[in-house]
Amino acid sequence: MNEPVVYIVSGLPRSGTSMMMKMLEAGGLPVLTDELREADADNPKGYYEFERVKALDKGDTAWVGAAAGHVVKVISALLKHLPAGFRYQVIFMQRAVPEMLRSQRKMMVRRGTDNTRVDDEEMAVLFETHLRMVEKWLANQAHFDVLYVSYNDMLVNPIEHAETVAAFLGGELNVEAMVDVVDPDLYRNRAASRNAERGVRNAE
Repeated sequence: MNEPVVYIVSGLPRSGTSMMMKMLEAGGLPVLTDELREADADNPKGYYEFERVKALDKGDTAWVGAAAGHVVKVISALLKHLPAGFRYQVIFMQRAVPEMLRSQRKMMVRRGTDNTRVDDEEMAVLFETHLRMVEKWLANQAHFDVLYVSYNDMLVNPIEHAETVAAFLGGELNVEAMVDVVDPDLYRNRAASRNAERGVRNAE
């Protein structure tokens, strides 16, 4: 008997997982989310989270059966806790680490939870090490199929990447609707903001 398929969007925090969830929803995949975490300034289009995912490492896996045929967001650190008996098709989002760190720091400052005990350089090393370990682990899991998608490249060339994602998931998704979700202006605005900050620092 074929194993039920669960579609997973994964990656580090601030790597573009919410954008990919919205793309897949627009493309025609049902999403598993409880909508407990509402959209805000950091994710104006929503977080697309399912709270029970956060308890995977504590043994809460009973919900996975209900996720069959749906797409659910699971951060990279929790992938190894997904139970056997299912086939997982994983879209793993990748993003330039310095950008993730800036985005994460900005979000923490906005929420008043900024913690500078670990500087960005040290955190970048931890992120890179974690990603290598997860990639190596995934490569050895027979019940996981993985497609790595660059968030940075997706914003520059959304059509090509949306087509690749759709093909990976069986070719039945609405690629045009997926592309409509991508907001390259947001990325350009962030890049312009960073360049302006650099210009101010260089002038000082």
